[in-house]
Amino acid sequence: MFGFLRKKKVEPVVYKRPEHCISRKNIDPDALKVLYRLSSLGYTAYLVGGGVRDLLMGRTPKDFDVGTSAKPNEVKRAFRNCFLVGRRFRLAHVRFGDKVIETATFRRNSQTVGEIIEHAAEGPLEDNSFGTPETDAFRRDFTVNGLFYDIKDFSVIDWVGGMKDIERKIIRSIGDPDIKFQEDPVRMMRAIKFSSRLGFTIERKTAAAMKRHHSCILTASVPRVCEEVFRLFTYGHSAEAFRQMWDYGMLGDLLPDLSAAIDRSGGRRSPAWKYLSVLDEYERMMSEKGLEVVNGLRAAVLMTVLFRESAKDGAGRKVMQTMSDSLKIPKATYFTAVLLMESGRRLSSPPTKGKSRFIYNRDFLDALDYNRIVCRAEGRDESVLDAWANLYEEKGNKQ
Repeated sequence: MFGFLRKKKVEPVVYKRPEHCISRKNIDPDALKVLYRLSSLGYTAYLVGGGVRDLLMGRTPKDFDVGTSAKPNEVKRAFRNCFLVGRRFRLAHVRFGDKVIETATFRRNSQTVGEIIEHAAEGPLEDNSFGTPETDAFRRDFTVNGLFYDIKDFSVIDWVGGMKDIERKIIRSIGDPDIKFQEDPVRMMRAIKFSSRLGFTIERKTAAAMKRHHSCILTASVPRVCEEVFRLFTYGHSAEAFRQMWDYGMLGDLLPDLSAAIDRSGGRRSPAWKYLSVLDEYERMMSEKGLEVVNGLRAAVLMTVLFRESAKDGAGRKVMQTMSDSLKIPKATYFTAVLLMESGRRLSSPPTKGKSRFIYNRDFLDALDYNRIVCRAEGRDESVLDAWANLYEEKGNKQ
C-alpha cells in the first residue's frame, strides 16, 4: 500500500574492461597485492577514490586506496604488515616499506541531515557506520572521486555519474551541495583544488552552493584548513586555485588583508596572480627533479602582493603575522617566509665582503629563488641575483 514511500533501489553503471582505459600494469603492485588478497579471502575489494579518477585520465596517481567489505580487524588478520589507525573510525594501513596502502571498510553516514548540519562546526563526521559499496559511494565528496575499480572482472563501477563528469570535465557534488558543504566546509576548498589541478569546471549548483556557504570555512578545523591551503600549491596550479578562492570569497574569509590587497592592486589583474604563476613554473620544475618546495617559500610568494604595499623594515613579519593568526601556520614556515620576504634588500645589490656571509645561511637558496620569482613576475633584471648565485657556487657549497 505504501510502496511509494520505499527508497528506490539505485543500480550502478558498470563499465566493462573494453569500455575504459584502466590497466593493471598502471596500478601499484602493492595495491594489487592488497586487492587480490582480500578478494581471495571472499571479501569485496575495490580500488577507490582519486586513484581510479587519475587512472581514467591517463595520470599517475599519487596514492592508491582500497575500499573493502572486510572489517578493520579482518584486514589486520589478513596482513602481518597491517596497522590500524584512528579512534572514531578505524582505518587499516597496509605497509610496504615506506609506502602505505590505506584500506577502509565501506561506510555510510549514520546521521540524519539535521544532525549533520547541527554538528557541522565540530568538523567532518568520522563516526560513520559500516556500509555497502553503494552507501560508501554516496558519502564521498565529488562524483569524479566516487568511482570503484573491481579487481575481479576489471570493471569500473559508477554509482554517482562520475564517469560522465570526467568526460565532461566537471566537478559536481555528490548529493545536495548545500548539505555537503555545511557538513564539511573544507570540501569547498577540495572542489577548488580538483578544479584547478585537473582543469575542470565546477558545476553550476555546486558553485552556487560554494558562493552561499563560503563563510562556513571559518567553522572548519584550523589545522585542516591550513593543510588544505598548502595543498593548493602542490600541483603547480596555485594561481588558478587562489584566484578561485578569491572569487568564491574564501580567501577574504581566511586571509582578509591579502584579499583586500588583491582588490586594491587590480582584482583579476592583480600582480598576485603573476607571482603565483611564476611560482607554479618553479613548482613544476622542482617536481620533475623529484624535489619539493618548502612551505615558507610558498607562503612568502602568496603574501608578496601585501608585502609590496609597504616593504619597510619589519613589514615581512607584520604580513606573515596576519597569515599566522588566521591559519596557525607552523613557526618554521612563518620564520622562513619572513626571512625570504625581507631578503630582497640584502640581495638587491651585488655581494660585498660585508654582506657575502649570507650565502652560508641555510635559507639562502630559498631566498635566492624567492627573489628570482619576484623579479620574473615583475619583469626585472636578474643579473645581481646571478652574481649571488655565482658566489655561492664558488664558496658557499664548498663548506
